[in-house]
Amino acid sequence: MSPQELHALDLLRRVPYGRVATSMRALPFLAAARHIVVADRVVLRMHAGFGYHQACSGSVVAYGADNFNTGDPHLWSVQFTGTAEVVEPTTGELELFGPAPHYVDGELFDPVHMRIEPQFVTVHTMAAAPVGRAFQHAL
Repeated sequence: MSPQELHALDLLRRVPYGRVATSMRALPFLAAARHIVVADRVVLRMHAGFGYHQACSGSVVAYGADNFNTGDPHLWSVQFTGTAEVVEPTTGELELFGPAPHYVDGELFDPVHMRIEPQFVTVHTMAAAPVGRAFQHAL
């Protein structure tokens, strides 16, 4: 793996949630997902009740996460694309996920897991502007 890919995976380990994007019935959609990093792959946990995993499985998806709401002045975002596949997580992977939510949109949470091997990776960083500047953050 390249240094940028390793850096992206390290950043992903710092936050628990991100967003997976693909298309469903010819329309784009974006869904929240819990993620863990295992070796050089990302494993997602989503609610099966929406059927999003069916649109993702076997397809190229985009996944992104960031630290925008953490209060850290050194902001970053990671985006990558890769093929998603539905998997049964190991006991160790389930432990890394931690407790699942009880409900999603009023329905009992029904977990489904997908594994993605990042192929095209992008990392963007932003830092707080010096004090006294008109803008607090620079893009």
